[in-house]
Amino acid sequence: MLGQLIEFNIFGDDRGSLVSFEENNNVPFDIKRVYYIYGTDTEVTRGKHAHKNLKQLAICVSGSCTFTLDDGQSKESYDLNSPNHGLLIEGAIWREMSSFSEDCVLMVLADSYYDESDYIRDYDVFLKLLNDED
Repeated sequence: MLGQLIEFNIFGDDRGSLVSFEENNNVPFDIKRVYYIYGTDTEVTRGKHAHKNLKQLAICVSGSCTFTLDDGQSKESYDLNSPNHGLLIEGAIWREMSSFSEDCVLMVLADSYYDESDYIRDYDVFLKLLNDED
């Protein structure tokens, strides 16, 4: 598996529901950064990059989107459509997000602060780096 789906406990009653995220508990790393993506056109593909070292946990807190993960040899797609499910992505995995619903809010928890040098933004460079590691 290129990614790991994690299901979070829902706490709630007739007033509504609550999902919590706790570092090194139900989130398997120290949380250094949180960001979210919203207002994305339904026809847009986002991501189109990999990271050298970053661990991320992606949660659609509203709406839905599809993640396509690629390790240079195989691809897997994951539909995120529930606010109590997250997709854990670790290591050098190419990621693309697509099929955003109009109400999609995609929140991402990361184990590191933003570092441009950790990004691989060219797919051919990504493949070359993977081959150099073999």
